[in-house]
Amino acid sequence: MPATPVILLTRPQDASERFAEQMRGALGELGEVLIAPLMRVDFTGRLPAMDGIRGLIFTSANGVRGYAAAGGRRDLPAFAVGDATAQTARRAGLRVQMAGGDAQALLRHLATVRPAGPLLHVRGEHARGDVAARLCQTGLETREVVLYRQILLPPSDAARRVLRGAAPVVVPLFSPRTAEQFAAQHAGRAPLYIAAMSRAVADKVAHLPVRRLLVAERPDAPAMLCALSTLLDRAARLEGAQGEG
Repeated sequence: MPATPVILLTRPQDASERFAEQMRGALGELGEVLIAPLMRVDFTGRLPAMDGIRGLIFTSANGVRGYAAAGGRRDLPAFAVGDATAQTARRAGLRVQMAGGDAQALLRHLATVRPAGPLLHVRGEHARGDVAARLCQTGLETREVVLYRQILLPPSDAARRVLRGAAPVVVPLFSPRTAEQFAAQHAGRAPLYIAAMSRAVADKVAHLPVRRLLVAERPDAPAMLCALSTLLDRAARLEGAQGEG
C-alpha cells in the first residue's frame, strides 16, 4: 500500500499553526502534518521618535506584531501588503488599507493614493523590495525601522526522519530565505513536492531532486492552499501508481 503524504510546515511556530488551521478548514482531513520551523522571530527593536509620522506601512504580519510589542500608536493610518497582514493590523486596533499582495502592488497603490507623509515602514532585519527607498524616489517621504529579527534554525529530528523516509513529503515554502535554508539543510531521499509562494522562492529550491515544484498563482494563503491541494493529489496519485506496479 502506498504511503500517505506528509505535509511539512517550516514557517515559525505561530505562523505554521495558523496555516495548519487554514489547511484543515480548506482541504479537510490531511493525514500527518509536521510543524518543524526553520526560523523563529525575535521582537527586539525599538520605535524611533514618532513625531511627524503620518502613516505606517506593514509588509508582514510580524511587522504588525513587532509594532504592537513596541507600544506603537494605533491612531495612525496604515497600509498593509496581503490580507493576512491587514487582518493582523485590524486585530491590533489599527486603521488599515490592504494595498495589494506584494511590494510591487503596494508601491503602485501608494503612488496612486499619495498619502500624506512622512510614512514609516515597519519591517524585519531581512526584507526585500527596498520599500522606503523606492517610495522616497517617487516623492513620498518614507522612513523605516527594524522591529524584529528572523533567526534561522536547523531542521528538527522529526523533519529529518520524514525527509529520509519513503512517504512523499509536501512542503509549502513562503519566503526565499526559508527556502534557501531548506535547500541547504536537505539531505533526504523522500519523494519531494514543493509549493512555492513566488518565483523567487522557487528559484532557491529548483536544484533539489523535486518530483513537482509548483509556484502559487498569487503570493497569498488561498493560492498556496490551492497549490498544496494540487500537490497532495499529485503525490497520492503518483505514489499510488508506483505502489500498484
